[in-house]
Amino acid sequence: MKWILPNACTAANLFFGMLSILSTYEGDFFNASVFILLALIADGMDGRVARALNAASELGKEMDSLCDLGSFGIAPAFLAYAFCLNNYGLLGKAAAIIFALCGMWRLARFNVNTSVVHGFFMGLAIPAGGCIVATTTLLFPAMDIHPENFGLVYPITMIIVAYLMVSHVHYPDFKGGGEKIFLVAKIFAAVMFASIIFLTQAAIVQGVLTAIFSTYAVFGIVNSLIALMTRKAD
Repeated sequence: MKWILPNACTAANLFFGMLSILSTYEGDFFNASVFILLALIADGMDGRVARALNAASELGKEMDSLCDLGSFGIAPAFLAYAFCLNNYGLLGKAAAIIFALCGMWRLARFNVNTSVVHGFFMGLAIPAGGCIVATTTLLFPAMDIHPENFGLVYPITMIIVAYLMVSHVHYPDFKGGGEKIFLVAKIFAAVMFASIIFLTQAAIVQGVLTAIFSTYAVFGIVNSLIALMTRKAD
């Protein structure tokens, strides 16, 4: 019966994901975003609990991927569409669908590569992608920012984040012994993080949350580019 607790954490992930979808449907974008962040917490707990109880199972792994798709693929895509993408017609619909499809592809590729890829994430992890949507949706209203006023920036950013999930960019998993993290990338990340915090002082909590996930997304690109240039130089 020790499998019940980790599977309950996994189920809580989708529970919050569904609450996010329902909140978006009701026009409550604040709670929809918060529920995605709560799904992230539940997602982070299930693996740790399973390992602590020695209760990892194939069923649990499959449940985890299915719940992640709902909470970090479909829920954020629906949230982004209702929040802003609906202003862009077919492009907005395409951006939301591409995000969900790339999330599905990212999870499927992760599952088949578990025995091949070690020490790093190949592509931006779908929880990070979903949380970029959630945190920016919290931030923009708090800063009185209307992203549709910036032209195509919002849908293009959604498509870029979707692409990062299925890309071959190496993202460190911070577990040690994996992808080398370069000093220049660390400095870049620190400057980017500090800049976002400085620009979002009026909504500091939302700013910090946005800075965490946005900086990580860009950090992986910078670190991978430095690694690529280093290999070519050698």
